Amino acid sequence: MLKDITLGQYVPGNSPVHRLDPRTKILGASLFIVLLFLAKGLPGYLAVTAFSVLVVGLSSIPLSYLLRGLRPLLFLLVLTVGLQVFLTPGTPIWHWGPLVATREGVSLGIFLSYRLVLLVFVTSLLTLTTSPIALTDGLERLLQPFKRLGVPAHELAMMMTIALRFIPTLLEEADKIMKAQMARGADFETGNPLQRARGLVPLLVPLFVGAFRRADELAMAMEARCYRGGEGRTRLKQLRFAFVDLGALVAVTLLTASVVWLRLAWPAASWLGPLGG
Repeated sequence: MLKDITLGQYVPGNSPVHRLDPRTKILGASLFIVLLFLAKGLPGYLAVTAFSVLVVGLSSIPLSYLLRGLRPLLFLLVLTVGLQVFLTPGTPIWHWGPLVATREGVSLGIFLSYRLVLLVFVTSLLTLTTSPIALTDGLERLLQPFKRLGVPAHELAMMMTIALRFIPTLLEEADKIMKAQMARGADFETGNPLQRARGLVPLLVPLFVGAFRRADELAMAMEARCYRGGEGRTRLKQLRFAFVDLGALVAVTLLTASVVWLRLAWPAASWLGPLGG
């Protein structure tokens, strides 16, 4: 289960998405997340889905690898659908005792789950196709205008990137600790939810100790290399917008305009229930 988490991992490649400027990918991913909440009805979601398929194809990241990242969220997806099906008022389609499933609940559950799937895809593609160093530089450059307001652009970018960078490392260490504890007789898979939660204590304690140790070692390594923040820092590779970056931003802008237009053009798509509202 831990190995199925793809967020924070980077897959080297030379695809068109890999070659995009990190600022383009950050802005595009942020705008796409906003579009997920603006999409309305079947036409809007078809447009968003078509764009997602195009980006996944251009990234050269196997679809099976992206789908593997959904496994840790499978319980959340099922829970989301179940709660919406039985708690949303509307036209009953099935009942079992006090539980009543409604047509509006089914539509809303599918709608929210699909939105979550696309959200995971976009955030995963951002980290899978962008190296941690490039992601740090892109975030810092985007936050640079806010330095006049007192926003520590370099420090924020560095903290966010370090957090993403150490996700795979912590997952790998958690997997090793879990196997070591299971070899000593620990059981993480049987019993009721309370017993499983108590069984995680032998896993969480050494994991947190190891995380604090890694943080201390990282701080000492940065001090040994005379790291003093972003002031006066130089870069081996300078970020430059290319024509392909402009084309990507134009494509996302056109998608935004089309989704907004579809939202205004189909105000009465009530046949989709919550999908049309």
